[in-house]
Amino acid sequence: MRLVFLGGAETVTGSKYLLETDRTRVLVDCGLFQGYKWLRQRNWQPLPLGINHVDAIVLTHAHLDHSGFIPALYKQGFRGRVFTHSGTAGLCRILWPDSGKIQEEDAKFYKRHGIGKHKNPEPLYDEATAEAACTLLEPVEFEQEFEIGDIQFRIQPVGHILGAGSVIASHQGKTIGFSGDVGRPDDLMMQPPKPLPDVDVLLLESTYGDRLHGEHDPWQELKQVVNDTAQRGGALLIPSFAVGRAQVLQYMLSTLMDAGEIPPLPIFLDSPMAISTSAVYHNCNHYLKLTEADFARAEQRVQFTRDVEQSKAIAKQTGPHIIIAGSGMATGGRILHHFKHWLADHRSTVLFSGHQAGGTRGAKLINGVERIKVHGEWLQVRAQIHQLEGLSGHADYQEIGDWLRQSELSANTKVVLVHGEPDALEAQSDYLKQNFPFEVEIAGHMQVLHL
Repeated sequence: MRLVFLGGAETVTGSKYLLETDRTRVLVDCGLFQGYKWLRQRNWQPLPLGINHVDAIVLTHAHLDHSGFIPALYKQGFRGRVFTHSGTAGLCRILWPDSGKIQEEDAKFYKRHGIGKHKNPEPLYDEATAEAACTLLEPVEFEQEFEIGDIQFRIQPVGHILGAGSVIASHQGKTIGFSGDVGRPDDLMMQPPKPLPDVDVLLLESTYGDRLHGEHDPWQELKQVVNDTAQRGGALLIPSFAVGRAQVLQYMLSTLMDAGEIPPLPIFLDSPMAISTSAVYHNCNHYLKLTEADFARAEQRVQFTRDVEQSKAIAKQTGPHIIIAGSGMATGGRILHHFKHWLADHRSTVLFSGHQAGGTRGAKLINGVERIKVHGEWLQVRAQIHQLEGLSGHADYQEIGDWLRQSELSANTKVVLVHGEPDALEAQSDYLKQNFPFEVEIAGHMQVLHL
């Protein structure tokens, strides 16, 4: 077998690994490059190694940095099957069309305002192409064995988000493991990652290779923030990612209300994508720690606002209330409209519940800016700004170490680090070399590995 690192190497984005034998070519993950402009430009470069002609794709999970380039391949003629867990397939059917729609809207905006160097800016793919690409999805269950050419595959659960798994690929007695994004052992909603079998080579994610999560109690933090905001008579605005985070927040808030730990305030989930995602999570709750009753209880507490008029009507709400809306880093979405209404009000609170990348509105607010620009207008920040710790879906380097110890890996396993920023990759490499007998190396972009 031969492995080519087309993405997710020396960065946390664009995961894309080409696995080849003499007869078969498979992509494991097919993600969009996101973040810095020099990375995003890779999405537009000529397709490397004819990857639009691979036999099939196997996905670890639905996040766009792992799956979101598939509609672009479809646009280029790819019609092979995309094997992935049924939960991941359900999420892709939501995320891909939404990604295409956003790209269409951005292209129209750039053209209308003359932004950029292109007279007629085009999306990488549009909503219709993304919906067509969804027809390629081939759902499989965890531990179900399937073949693509002369390579045998199976996917085993790894926590993180619904449907996320580690991919195990075997050919002629050699086995490669692709960790995917590894979840945490004590996640509130996801089951812990399943230990790995023995593999010859393991591609291991390193997102938190240089960080530990700390001992935060998100329940107590959320309880304190809600009670403080309610006592001031303000609104609690929670910018949230649609997949995973919005669902766990609904569960936590409804549980605290049922226990009498916080007052029974109105809760609005003001995100069509998060609403659709919540339905997928509910239907697949047998893969989660949460029960049917947990989802039903949350849905009784939460008001879903799908259309724009319902969203606008929230502004008429009086008294303390809670709004969960996208996006998680306040880079766009309906949360910005609620910022216009509440950010200058000293009674209100903005609660971030996930990582805030540098340069985003979320990062600026966490760092204490006095004004923030929204839709061309500079808003005064008088609201309380807080960050809820402890809800990350990524294992830190010690948790990954514990997962590896539980696994059946031998001293002969070679670990290749992927999906991390340079400092995180280097730190995780040092940690593994000091604590495990494995040969460890850091993957390079376009590197070729032969087995």
